[in-house]
Amino acid sequence: MRIAMLSVHSSPLARLGGKEAGGMNVYVRELARELGQRGIGVDIFTRSQDRTTPTVLPLGRGVRLISLHAGPAAPYDKNLLLTYLPEFVSRVRCFADSEDVSYDLIHSHYWLSGEAALRLRHVWRAPVVQMFHTLGAMKNSVARSEEEVETKRRIAIERRLMREVDAVVAATPLDRAQMVWHYGADANRIRVIPCGVDLRRFQPGDRMQARAALGITPDAIMLVCVGRMEPLKGMDALILAAARLLVQHPEWKERLQVVLVGGDDETQPERWNSEQRRLDGLRRELGITAQVQFAGAQ
Repeated sequence: MRIAMLSVHSSPLARLGGKEAGGMNVYVRELARELGQRGIGVDIFTRSQDRTTPTVLPLGRGVRLISLHAGPAAPYDKNLLLTYLPEFVSRVRCFADSEDVSYDLIHSHYWLSGEAALRLRHVWRAPVVQMFHTLGAMKNSVARSEEEVETKRRIAIERRLMREVDAVVAATPLDRAQMVWHYGADANRIRVIPCGVDLRRFQPGDRMQARAALGITPDAIMLVCVGRMEPLKGMDALILAAARLLVQHPEWKERLQVVLVGGDDETQPERWNSEQRRLDGLRRELGITAQVQFAGAQ
């Protein structure tokens, strides 16, 4: 069996914590590697954002990352990438033809990849399994400015994908419910498959040793959030909770540390996006700047 995995707008090897690189990138990379270990061949197709990136890069047993030129060889607005989607699909087809490979399944990640997958299904006659990772309707429900609002075209494409792909994967029952509530999706066509954890990398360790390595005092009260700086992540709720804790426990003022991992760190305020600037304003308004730290992408 061989799978064509699509991650059009962002490479699985992109630096995590940036504007378009987070959990989905890790998910695609690690899922592909695990499938490869189980004897299933996987080619991950993504748009090249750097002309020095090799076209084919092995990621593990039976897994290849295929970076194809479509549009500018640089980071680009995901909504404008729709213009270059026909070129991307054409290059995917050309690559498959040049390698004389065929695929039994197309696994697309994010709405842009889903749009490409439907076009490839028309040619390859292979079923499409779609995973959205984030939904435009959910992002719009927490958007606080015009620049944070997802386009009507994205919402329409997501709705069509839920109708037309062969199966949809949701990470949680809530994800599935949100597709039903906001898009009228058929719940019977959505399968809930929880995200996995690499137990070789993530396992219990000695807390005091970890704190010493990171320069954290043994008695510090740590609250940590890891994710991209965007409203959907709810980092403002953590900041508000920290302020409330200090009201209830003023003796924690020197011990409480809230660490936000993602975006850019304290030394690069000129690079903060609108959400990170808003969070900065919130911590200042609440008087807990000393307790809330922007650690940047790690």
